Amino acid sequence: MGRCVINNNDILRRVRYIFDYSDQQMLAKFELGGYKASRQELLAWMSREEEPGFVLCEDVMLARFLNGLIIKNRGPKGDGIPEPEQLLSNNIILRKLKIALSLQADDLLKMLQLNGFSISKHELSALFRNPEHKNYRRCLDQLMRNILDGMEKYYRKK
Repeated sequence: MGRCVINNNDILRRVRYIFDYSDQQMLAKFELGGYKASRQELLAWMSREEEPGFVLCEDVMLARFLNGLIIKNRGPKGDGIPEPEQLLSNNIILRKLKIALSLQADDLLKMLQLNGFSISKHELSALFRNPEHKNYRRCLDQLMRNILDGMEKYYRKK
């Protein structure tokens, strides 16, 4: 089995693999999100924990990358670059991926099914609610991994 905890570096590596982004394409997304990352920083973030040179990608950097992905795929919104979140949850990461990829609930459910995992439409919508809402549910690492695995199967098959 895989590791129990998914970290920001795992998210970056998975998104890069799913869409076959080059170093230059990755760096361009960081720049669209408001940060001019160096190739050395990118390589450190792409490293695995056990590898020399590993540097944990901070939440604010992953938020900048995901904001850049949204801007690249959907165009800029309003005036300038959105302010990145200082703290990310799996729910926020999932919301940003959903926006960037123009995914509907049915798309996400299909991706989960490709990975042999199923939840109801109501359970899925609870992940996107305001954390103060009584029906809000946290997106746990296992669900996040299943969504990323399903995305890989969905996008890499084409």
